Amino acid sequence: MKKLIILFVITIVIAISGCGKKEKTVSLNSTSDTVKAKTEKTTPKSEENPCLKFDELNKKILDRKVKKDEALPELKKLFQEISDYYDKNGGIKYTINDWRFPLDGYSYNAIGGKDGNGYVPGGYNYFDGNKHTGHPAQDIFIHDSNQDNKDDGTGKYVNVLSVTGGIIISCENNWDPKGDGRGGNYIWCFCPYDNTVVYYAHNREIFVKPGDIVKPGDKIAYVGRTGVNAAPSRSPTHLHISLFTVKDGYPVPENIYQNLKKSKLSYD
Repeated sequence: MKKLIILFVITIVIAISGCGKKEKTVSLNSTSDTVKAKTEKTTPKSEENPCLKFDELNKKILDRKVKKDEALPELKKLFQEISDYYDKNGGIKYTINDWRFPLDGYSYNAIGGKDGNGYVPGGYNYFDGNKHTGHPAQDIFIHDSNQDNKDDGTGKYVNVLSVTGGIIISCENNWDPKGDGRGGNYIWCFCPYDNTVVYYAHNREIFVKPGDIVKPGDKIAYVGRTGVNAAPSRSPTHLHISLFTVKDGYPVPENIYQNLKKSKLSYD
């Protein structure tokens, strides 16, 4: 009789222990599945940075290593992918009322020429790369009499500011003086909401990379003297800035002068 009672007690203990283990296992599996689902949701495949591909293609176009017919379909695709990427990463829409003048401590009076006549499209074609004609831009000059890239008054390098918000799609920070790179150390910034690209050239040093999202007034570079035509002593130190509208899948120049006149100053 005692043996039967002991056997009965042992059976009950084993059954209870088994139930406890089974319940604990289910709980752990549920938690693991939840964590896995959250991880997959926060790292979608679309988070791959399309600006890196644009940067690579843009440099091939500048070096004339790819023709328009080959590059255009890819450009159209990439501009759309970059727009989507900008939206998914918190990109904001900005208007002309948000624009900041691109040289810290300077105003539109530093723009070369008269009433914007420095803009000379001259048959410019994006696909001509570094061999393009014309000057579809405005040059903004700093006070740099000894051409050391520093402002004569402050003795400091002059900050280049992002005029509007957008996403950096291409840049160069290691200009080769022996090459034919006309823009030197340059930056291309795409503004998806108004379908425009702002180009900043001849910088001494840049502080952004493809995929960075910038706001109006963000420091993106120092003014410099890089580029085939900007490096020689005959050229005063300046920022070369262009505005392009993306039409039919590629950048077409527009005169940025009026936008610069309306932009807010860094010391406002």
